[in-house]
Amino acid sequence: PALPITVETQLAHGSAGELTYLCRELKAPSLLAGVERLAERARADGWSHEEFLAACLEREVSARQSHGGEARIRAARFPARKTLEDFDFDAQPAVRQQIGALASGGFLTEARNVVLLGPPGTGKTHLATALGVVSCRMGHRVLFATATEWVTRLADAHRQGNLPRELARLRRYRLLIIDEVGYLPFEAGA
Repeated sequence: PALPITVETQLAHGSAGELTYLCRELKAPSLLAGVERLAERARADGWSHEEFLAACLEREVSARQSHGGEARIRAARFPARKTLEDFDFDAQPAVRQQIGALASGGFLTEARNVVLLGPPGTGKTHLATALGVVSCRMGHRVLFATATEWVTRLADAHRQGNLPRELARLRRYRLLIIDEVGYLPFEAGA
């Protein structure tokens, strides 16, 4: 629907109240916070209307992507937030190139599995978490749990007759991280 004439008239005169109203209606808080600075810069630099609009929209999209990434990181249930920048590649120089390639996210789009093998204390959980954080920031849904937690979750769903529903729910995640596989005892007949 078209804006009422009164709103258009007030916008033409730079009504801060109407900008506040419109940004709230559009659920664009980042735009609201920066529109005055952007407008000043646009006037000073002689931006066209299109350039100003693009800058406003870019600001809001960037804020939404950042906020969405943070929400996905929280929802992933990582044991701690780890990043690739924090990893000591000097202690594990052989993995730097492979991890760098994985950080591009290609394994996700190709639906390939990644298995990190090594003795305790070599950084497998750190790297898995860091790749999960990168994936969240790329817009992918991620879920982290230990192998024991995954087995418990799926066994409980099976016992309750909800296994197909639980598996369907898990298919919505682009990346499932299964940590501490080597610590899971395997029973005969299980």
